Amino acid sequence: MASWALSRISNLQKHLSPNIPSPKGEGLVKISPEVSEALSLGKPVVALESTIISHGMPYPQNLETAKEVEAIVRQNGAIPATIAILDGVPCIGLSPEELERLATIGRKARKTARRDIAHVVATGGNGATTVSATMFFASMAGIPIFVTGGIGGVHRHGESTMDISSDLVELGRTPVAVVSAGVKSILDIPRTLEYLETQGVCAAAYQTSEFPAFFTEKSGCKAPCRVDSPEECARLIEAHNSLMLGTGILISVPIPSKYSASGNFIESAIQKALKEAREQNITGSSETPFLLARVNELTGGASLSANIALVKNNARVGAQIAVSLSQLRQESYKGNVPGDGSL
Repeated sequence: MASWALSRISNLQKHLSPNIPSPKGEGLVKISPEVSEALSLGKPVVALESTIISHGMPYPQNLETAKEVEAIVRQNGAIPATIAILDGVPCIGLSPEELERLATIGRKARKTARRDIAHVVATGGNGATTVSATMFFASMAGIPIFVTGGIGGVHRHGESTMDISSDLVELGRTPVAVVSAGVKSILDIPRTLEYLETQGVCAAAYQTSEFPAFFTEKSGCKAPCRVDSPEECARLIEAHNSLMLGTGILISVPIPSKYSASGNFIESAIQKALKEAREQNITGSSETPFLLARVNELTGGASLSANIALVKNNARVGAQIAVSLSQLRQESYKGNVPGDGSL
């Protein structure tokens, strides 16, 4: 637990002098004053990706959803830190004006995974961060929890195409806890779980023993482990980080029952969308946005409504976990340091 005390001291020094470059490259990153202050004081912070804003839905619905998700994080006691690259500058925590700008840019912003970060920065471009890029920046800033909709994974027929999301590799090397609704159901969920196991990633299901499947509560796959409360999640994260395992954690939260669409209905739409993607030779980073948009069309908007509902639910759970983790660390710090534990 003493390691967290040292981390807090490091955070204090970093945020008191935020423009001084460090070996990790933090001097190249802009951290909002609110997020910087929260991190330096050990308050709960939740990282949020920005691809869902730029590529997930049209304007102004994307802006409204982004604001609502940030509001839910605040209502549950944490500070939201939406991450994006604007004019070549990685931003951790967006102002209302920056959030609106990203929403209006929409798909003109580059969908930015870890591999794309350097090029977007070097060219002064605008980038909406995916799971892998958001994890990278969250780890750089010392944000332990990141909320998203669903992670990427092994694509169907991935054994032939080798189309595997960089999200999985990032989870295998970046110590950030990712709260999601499991793996997008357009993907090969059993193979994705196998790949996560190979990467040494703890994949936990929240209040269920079955791994959720994004649009639906069940995938037919047993979850490797189960956690039933924010406090249990916090203890899992703290044990993982204290042991310096060096990997991420995936905490999968089932979509609320009232928004869960019929599995067969969704699966039928997915199969049709996959067939169309193959016929149109849509692959790589373009495939997931195409599939999600096409499934939304085929389901008459039901899948988009479900997507928004699950992201909001994940934000609620993620913020509660962040608060529990902050409290656990504060209690542990006070118990290991003479005096009242304040800095």
